[in-house]
Amino acid sequence: QLQASGGGLVQAGASLRLSCATTEPTFGSYTVAWFRQAPGKEREFLAAFWRGTGDTFYADSVRGRFALSRDSAKRTVFLQMNSLKPDDTAVYYCAADRTLILSTRRKDTAYKNWGQGTLVTVSS
Repeated sequence: QLQASGGGLVQAGASLRLSCATTEPTFGSYTVAWFRQAPGKEREFLAAFWRGTGDTFYADSVRGRFALSRDSAKRTVFLQMNSLKPDDTAVYYCAADRTLILSTRRKDTAYKNWGQGTLVTVSS
């Protein structure tokens, strides 16, 4: 079970850090990703930690502004979001899976486990 948190209402240019926590003891064996879904749009891949190696992957739309990190002891993955824009307004979801293949890491359908979502609203 995944618990996403950290969303809120901020002004453009601000930063937020989202958290994705789990009690799963083998969390390190999961690929963990963040997606977002804005009103009327499809769910969009943002970033992922590849299982085991910890290699990170980012969507072009957020590379350089968003950054992943993790606290293995707390079984938590963080998404640091900087220089937020109104276009970043969305519900943000974390997802995890331990069996997806590398080529599918950006596809939401490849992930079996999802958090409940946390709303990020960026005002202009």
